[in-house]
Amino acid sequence: MITTTPEWISRSVSRLRSAAPSADKSADKAPGKSAEKLPDKPGEKPSDKAVDKTAKLAGLDKTVTDVAAKVAVPRSTHERLQATLRRGQESLSPRALRRLLADLQEVVAPQVSELEGGRRAQAVAQWYAKAEPEERRDMWLLMCEQFAPDATRFKSARQRYEAAAGTAEEGQAEISLRRALLSPRTRLLQRFSVFPEGMRFLLDLRAELLPLLKADKRLLALDAELEHLFSTWFDVAFLELRRLSWDSPASLIEKLIKYEAVHDIRSWADVKNRLDSDRRCYGFFHPRLPNEPLIFVEVALVDRISNSITPLLDESAAAADLNKATTAIFYSISNTQTGLRGVSFGDSLIKHVVETLTADFPRLRTFATLSPIPGFRSWLGKHAGAMLERLDDKRRTELGRAVGFEPPQATHLLAACDKALELDAKSPVRQMLLECAAYYLGRELQEGKPVDPVARFHLGNGARVERLNWAGDPSNKGQKQSYGLMVNYLYDIKRIDKHRSLLAQGKVPVSGDIDSLCRD
Repeated sequence: MITTTPEWISRSVSRLRSAAPSADKSADKAPGKSAEKLPDKPGEKPSDKAVDKTAKLAGLDKTVTDVAAKVAVPRSTHERLQATLRRGQESLSPRALRRLLADLQEVVAPQVSELEGGRRAQAVAQWYAKAEPEERRDMWLLMCEQFAPDATRFKSARQRYEAAAGTAEEGQAEISLRRALLSPRTRLLQRFSVFPEGMRFLLDLRAELLPLLKADKRLLALDAELEHLFSTWFDVAFLELRRLSWDSPASLIEKLIKYEAVHDIRSWADVKNRLDSDRRCYGFFHPRLPNEPLIFVEVALVDRISNSITPLLDESAAAADLNKATTAIFYSISNTQTGLRGVSFGDSLIKHVVETLTADFPRLRTFATLSPIPGFRSWLGKHAGAMLERLDDKRRTELGRAVGFEPPQATHLLAACDKALELDAKSPVRQMLLECAAYYLGRELQEGKPVDPVARFHLGNGARVERLNWAGDPSNKGQKQSYGLMVNYLYDIKRIDKHRSLLAQGKVPVSGDIDSLCRD
């Protein structure tokens, strides 16, 4: 019985090669047919049919070989280290792979001090900087497969812990289990963080690694280890909050322009507006990356919760009167480091900014966001039909008249929404769009978390969905993301823990207005 794809392909190739001459012989014997023969003598030309047949057979061999190469299971680093020659698309030869493994092992050698381990890690990082992408990938695979926890030791420690449950030995057994779970990979990555540019190196490594995880699951362990370490190293308690102003170094302002992810900065006048007297812009910095902001937070100081981004980005508008400011609007929060994706800074980030603001402006009472809804339009494109089924007969008829088709279908609703900014306040299409957005933000969960990425961030940090704003962002980007809709998330500092508890129970904290729009 054939049990592997490579074996099946090998046998198929053999059968095809042995079948080819048989076909020629049968052609020889067929009445009225003569076999096409290749020339036996120098200078004799083969017939066109013979050339064609030969080409087909050669092409068949090549095709089957290509297929075999594509479906063949990649060798693990354990297999490659024992080999003599590289195979297929493998980058480093077994000899080079063994040399790289030895270099990595020297970084975490038991007798090596932290300082010396960091120096050796730096030498590996210098090799990495000059390596080709596939060579770098080989190093990731070594880190995943050669520096994993000892499975035998873990199994023994787990059995000991289970046996010690409820006894005086339970504490010591737990310590042994924790040590068994600590992989050599953790120590290896910690050594890379020792040398001056080590933290930058690890962040860039993960940024390069992330796009390849879906295609190669073997790399997941390394990614998980990095994310876990970053969650500790980049805790908000270790970060420094600095205010940016028009007088800040030009290099820092240029990074604000580069990394702004919510509302693109169009000019230096735009930057100056965002750093004006009625605004605050803060950057979070890590001690090991003193000149690299990790997060930018942009705040507008106003007298009410904002319902549109347009006046906030108006470069010609006069600065607001700070004596009347009662509300802080977080209108842009940008993560500058791809390598920190998935690392939650928690509600401490928002709290830190709130504490800084209230120290400077004691009159501030309300802290809210004016946020995009980046996933809404895409979601509605897939769920418009289901949302229409929620309507009663009366509202379905009203909507049908508005879109010109009765009963209205998903395509009719979506076509009408394309002209959302032209709809008046009483339009059934406008009302339907608001209800769909409220349902998307207030009810739609995936694995217990909001499906919208911005909602996931703010709700996870203890905010609640407060209000939807029609035409809040009329720009092309705003229309492509959410038909121009924006949302306010409210941070009630006294209720942050309550809101997070509700979300943990699968209930999105929302205001009464949003709840009524959901029409449960």
